[in-house]
Amino acid sequence: MAHEVIAEESSIPGTVHLVDLEGTMHAQHARGGQRDIVLVPTPSQDPDDPLNWSPRRKTLSMICMGVYTLMVGIASAAIYSILEPIAEETSLTLNELNNGTGYMFLFFGWGCLVWQPLALQYGKRPVYLFSILATMGIQLWAPYTKSNGQWIANKILQGFFGAPIESLCEISVTDVWFQHERGTYLGLYALLLAGSNFLAPVLAGFIADGQGWKWVLYWCAIFCGIGFVFLFFFMEETNYSRHSITGVAPEVSVQPERTSTAVKMNEKDAPPDDVDLDSETGISASPGSFKPKTYLDKIKLWQTSDLRKDNHIAGMTTRPLIFLTFPVILYAGFSYGSNLIWFNVLNGTASSILGSAPYNFPASMVGLSYISPLIGVAIGSFYTGVIGDKFVLAMARRNGGVLESEHRLWLFLPSLLLIPGGLILWGVGAAQHVMWFGCVFAMGVIALTNTIGIQLSISYAVDSYKDLGGEAIVTVILVRNTMSFAIGYGITPWIDGMGLQNAFITAAFAGLAQCLTFLVMVKWGKELRRKSASKYAKYVQKMAESGLVH
Repeated sequence: MAHEVIAEESSIPGTVHLVDLEGTMHAQHARGGQRDIVLVPTPSQDPDDPLNWSPRRKTLSMICMGVYTLMVGIASAAIYSILEPIAEETSLTLNELNNGTGYMFLFFGWGCLVWQPLALQYGKRPVYLFSILATMGIQLWAPYTKSNGQWIANKILQGFFGAPIESLCEISVTDVWFQHERGTYLGLYALLLAGSNFLAPVLAGFIADGQGWKWVLYWCAIFCGIGFVFLFFFMEETNYSRHSITGVAPEVSVQPERTSTAVKMNEKDAPPDDVDLDSETGISASPGSFKPKTYLDKIKLWQTSDLRKDNHIAGMTTRPLIFLTFPVILYAGFSYGSNLIWFNVLNGTASSILGSAPYNFPASMVGLSYISPLIGVAIGSFYTGVIGDKFVLAMARRNGGVLESEHRLWLFLPSLLLIPGGLILWGVGAAQHVMWFGCVFAMGVIALTNTIGIQLSISYAVDSYKDLGGEAIVTVILVRNTMSFAIGYGITPWIDGMGLQNAFITAAFAGLAQCLTFLVMVKWGKELRRKSASKYAKYVQKMAESGLVH
């Protein structure tokens, strides 16, 4: 009976038996102090499977992902604090400059339809390298744009070539880490992504004061150049075709009766003496079965296995649009986008609020105020990452060892207070001339909620449909960036029409209503995933036959 229940549950995407409470599961388990945790997804016997990499090799992979995110992220946000001097020294107006950044973020989303399929088909490493190199070239060109058309073209290309920052990094995390570890490293990604957007204006303000606004863009190019060299010599490919499919068929077997001790590796299952065990995962691989990669193999531009796969780029380009019919994926995109909207509102009003009476902050002080969002981002990343992983493990143990992807959504609870509270303190506080510290504190609160939204929305989509994660994330980003692009055109007319106080009271209620939608998914999300199981299995089977399940 227990076996039948687990088999039924395992057929629902996003429902996994993560904790072996009774020690009755024949499955690979974590080692050390987490011996009751089942490794999901199931790793192969290949030591070059990214799930089997040593802690040092995994850490280096995350450092490379972080370098890419920081360099491309800083380049995308550095112009926030120099729009005024650009407008003064060129024929471009502030409205034209802002429109250009709007198009950039739109193409950060829609460019994923091109780069994500190419990365899954031919390798993530070449896509990362080309993306950061192209971003470097675009930053060198930007100071020489003279017309509105050139500026918009520059920003569109920057968004298009920088698009992997939006969707590929999350999949790199899931390539390397097991489900019970992902939250921490997706939290790190959220920290770097959001942090780079708040760090860039701080740096840019001082660079512009000391060297002029053009040098802000030159330094972005220099950072990207340094990042390219680092990635070329240290980034390893994480694409790996595996045959076990999460959420389509049971990945484990269960003993009919409870054993006296938890089954981590029975004597009959123990590896022979000539088999090495990874120090962390306990994965075994016979030395004669696999030839370890050399350093030169690791830094090849393409893997031979990726080049030999049949070409399925057309399908991978269209499927993210089809995945809009998956309610869970659509919700994840809406959740991400609606949390990001408040980040856009903050950026769109920071200069006008802090730079005018009664605060009258100079540009450098407006830049320094972004230290508060950096602190908020760090707190949010720790909360959703480190604390979040512990929370979902505790929820799984309470649920008989079974993890539901909705468990992580409970971490949205603080946002029910923080989103409306932060927006009221920011907008209404500024309208009522609250002390400057209140506004700066509100910036940190809004950034914290933004980071929570980034991490939880991405995690929910990936946890629900792991084997479609590479394409599902593109769907999430398309929804998110389209919402972000739309709000960019509405912020100024909205505030001009309603006034600062009324606009932000409305925003607070809208933010609360948006956040409350997580309770809908907590109640009905599993049933929606259950109904999508056959559709999910169909698309995963197509990808598995193509060697594209990673």
